[in-house]
Amino acid sequence: MPVNPVRKFGRSFFACRAKLLNPFWEVWYWYISSLDKDKEVIFLNYGYADHNKLELKKEDENNRYSIQLYNHIANSIRLEGLDILEVGCGRGGGASYIARYLAPKSVKGIDLCKKSIDFCKKHYHVKGLSFCHGNALSLPFMDNNFNVVINVESSHRYSDMERFLGEVYRVLRPGGYFLFADLRDEELIKSLRKQLDNCRLKIIKEEIITPNVIKALVLANEKRMDLIERLVPRFLHGLTKEFAGTKETALHKSFVRGKKEYLYYILQKD
Repeated sequence: MPVNPVRKFGRSFFACRAKLLNPFWEVWYWYISSLDKDKEVIFLNYGYADHNKLELKKEDENNRYSIQLYNHIANSIRLEGLDILEVGCGRGGGASYIARYLAPKSVKGIDLCKKSIDFCKKHYHVKGLSFCHGNALSLPFMDNNFNVVINVESSHRYSDMERFLGEVYRVLRPGGYFLFADLRDEELIKSLRKQLDNCRLKIIKEEIITPNVIKALVLANEKRMDLIERLVPRFLHGLTKEFAGTKETALHKSFVRGKKEYLYYILQKD
């Protein structure tokens, strides 16, 4: 059957757009981290909401939906007494939550953005929690070093997903888990599944959590808009709203219309 030229063009356009946006979003991510002088932004994920209300300490309530995303992902297996690596830890909110609430032996956060790592080292003082600067495609750790690797809303910016998955496999101990959650355009979901199928880790759970992410975006919209108004120069408001997934942005609409999905996987190393 001949290939539909319009469809072929569409696939090529989205692939090129992704390559162009990846370095742009890396710079934007660094810039957002630089704006927050009062340490108000320690999470940069879209959040998770359902009918259950997670019990949180008062100081964590402002970040409820972002924390609930981490809880849904990280609390899917028992982390007590385990060595955890979070790849793409950002400003450290998720790693801090895991260290303070889920009783692991250790949590190591790594991120490509040095400014974020500098922030984490100064901001967090939690037993067993540490941070280092590094690349997800070349993790600076020995083989078989961690019981669990966590990666939340970060991999869509990576230039080589297969290489990243190979690094995850390498640093995991036998029997260890990879807890993975991220968004993908609808035309890239099959590609992601193929990458996961071929990475030598066994998929033991997969879930589409887009409705929960949309609900969290709606519930957190007012707070995000307030932060943008206070922290970001006005000429950058539109771009920042898109980055944050606020209502009426193309990103928010793409979730609602099914053009993007938010996926969650548990994988295990034999």
